[in-house]
Amino acid sequence: MLRNLLLFLLLIGLSNCSYTIKVKDGTTAHELKQYSRAIPMLQKDFERTKGRTDKGKIAYRIADSYMHLAQDEEALRWYQLAYENNYGPEALKGSAYQLKKLERYKEAGAAFKELGIEIGSPYEYRKELTACTVASGWKDEESNSGWMVSTTNFNSPQNDFAPVTFSDGRIVFTSDRAISLGDKSYDWTGNKFNDLFIVEAEGASPQSFDPRLNTPEHEGPICFDSAYNEAFLVKTLPVEKGNKDIFCKIYVVQKDGDSWSTPRPLPFQKENINYLHPCLAPDGNTLYYSCNDPEGWGGYDLYETRRNPATEQGWTEPKILSRNINTNKNEFFPYMQADTLYFASDGHTGMGGLDIFKSYPLTERSWAPVQNLKAPINSGADDFAFLVTQQNKNATKVNSLILSGFFTSNRPGGSGGDDIYRFEKRVPPPAPPKVDTLPKQETEMHMYLEIYVLEKIFSKPNDPNSTVLGRKPLEGSSLTMDVNGKQEQLKETETPGLFKIELKPDQEYKFVAQKEQYLNNSNRFSSRGLRLSKQNPMQVFELEIVLDKKYINQEIVLENIYYDFDKWDIRQDAQPTLNKLAETLSQNPDIRIELGSHTDCRGGDDYNQSLSQKRAESAVAYLINQGIDSQRLKAQGYGESQPAASCVCNRCTEAEHQQNRRTTFKIIE
Repeated sequence: MLRNLLLFLLLIGLSNCSYTIKVKDGTTAHELKQYSRAIPMLQKDFERTKGRTDKGKIAYRIADSYMHLAQDEEALRWYQLAYENNYGPEALKGSAYQLKKLERYKEAGAAFKELGIEIGSPYEYRKELTACTVASGWKDEESNSGWMVSTTNFNSPQNDFAPVTFSDGRIVFTSDRAISLGDKSYDWTGNKFNDLFIVEAEGASPQSFDPRLNTPEHEGPICFDSAYNEAFLVKTLPVEKGNKDIFCKIYVVQKDGDSWSTPRPLPFQKENINYLHPCLAPDGNTLYYSCNDPEGWGGYDLYETRRNPATEQGWTEPKILSRNINTNKNEFFPYMQADTLYFASDGHTGMGGLDIFKSYPLTERSWAPVQNLKAPINSGADDFAFLVTQQNKNATKVNSLILSGFFTSNRPGGSGGDDIYRFEKRVPPPAPPKVDTLPKQETEMHMYLEIYVLEKIFSKPNDPNSTVLGRKPLEGSSLTMDVNGKQEQLKETETPGLFKIELKPDQEYKFVAQKEQYLNNSNRFSSRGLRLSKQNPMQVFELEIVLDKKYINQEIVLENIYYDFDKWDIRQDAQPTLNKLAETLSQNPDIRIELGSHTDCRGGDDYNQSLSQKRAESAVAYLINQGIDSQRLKAQGYGESQPAASCVCNRCTEAEHQQNRRTTFKIIE
């Protein structure tokens, strides 16, 4: 269940644990991520609507809802309907990814190629074109792989995922099946909230795992230490009044007789960040997990922390795993079997959604380049949560068992949403010998970094508030590299917007990109932990730097800045956006900006004007505290005088009111 955005939300509603109010119209339900509720209402709207453009908008919302519910065929049908009704490149993009999820790789490749042409940037989808070709080849190799996959007896029509073994050999897993605790349904999926269940490996009737761990809220996934006296699990807490969002945290429990102690959150976790998928390494002292910390490489990344009784928290400061593991997309579900790390990712080259990969440590902090487990373990659907229950590293006889265990997938042919599958890997017959006619040469090892300087492609040219269709290389830009305080001007290659260097191990690189009439921007790359092997003697990494055009006296909306009712203080969830703006101002000391604040139409004119002015001043004060000179900042409250959505006040939807409640900035010098 991933799709090409933040997937874990869809996997089980756990990647961004959001709880939302109930609504009566499909558009608002979709905006609030109540996808199971939105679809029937939107379908009625589609039938009643006459104009093609309006039908296209509704069809896209229906497709997006089906996509988030992992109903791929229906999502594809509605994306195609949206495209036929003038919705544009976003609908074609949805169709391309759905075709890939459905393993229709030739059609998907053609759609990605057409999409690149339509938005004016073949660059944007070049990796997807390559992935379609590679995945098609992996499918052809499936019959000779030695892997065998079958469903388990304990799957339900709902979501069942993330199996782990328990002390007595039974399987503990997470599920939102109908017998989960509580009377509420989760409006994202229409199912119950997640609980932990336990079942015999060959059984068909799971039972609730432990009444002291399961609650009417979300629980799971979980992992155990080797003695099964300690467990780490993901939990959410009941929503406080007036709060619509709550985040997932990792909790620890100890065995307490026949039950478990009260869960305690691990102390190193930050606020307003999701912590997911704990995995305790075989040494019992290293904990791996997935996290969407904005200081990571992008999306969800894998981190590790180690027990340290000498510290106040009892754990070391978490460290992000190297670029060999993490990408600018999402990495989930780490699992350590002996010295091998298995995990799921949609950032490495894969077959559709999430694929399962493996790596192993080369040194204390470095990891080998990842390997895709290929078909039939991986598919066009989301494949994740790998578990080994038996391993024989010395197996050599044809058909003898190498590995067996379980994993999760939402591929077609299962019982419902996410299903748990059993796998075996056996020694395959020997492949025909290859005749190598070339003389053997000493393998040279190299690591390269390709840095692309890009600009955004907007659906409405020169409107920075319109939809971003993609990015394209920005020809004629300049790039400065800083390594250990030494700066070097890099030369653009023959490919526009591309710069290339050979990486040195264990270095921290900073790159600053510039072009006239564009705002300077920078990015970093760390080669710490990157290592090569004879099996992977050369690796090429990529880094992107996007430059924004300087739009003088043109208002640009700042995303994700919200205020509590009748308040103007900067909430913690608004800080990352303002921090990014502060960084932009630091990199561009020649510009001066106005921070604007707008309210919706509800409330009196004078009240709204006063409130918006206070909010704008709070944003300015925050930037000053980040080191920005006050002379470069102007606060301006606009109240309700400049609505972004054209609607009569008492007929505006909640989404339109939200569109009008916005914080903006514009360059005034």
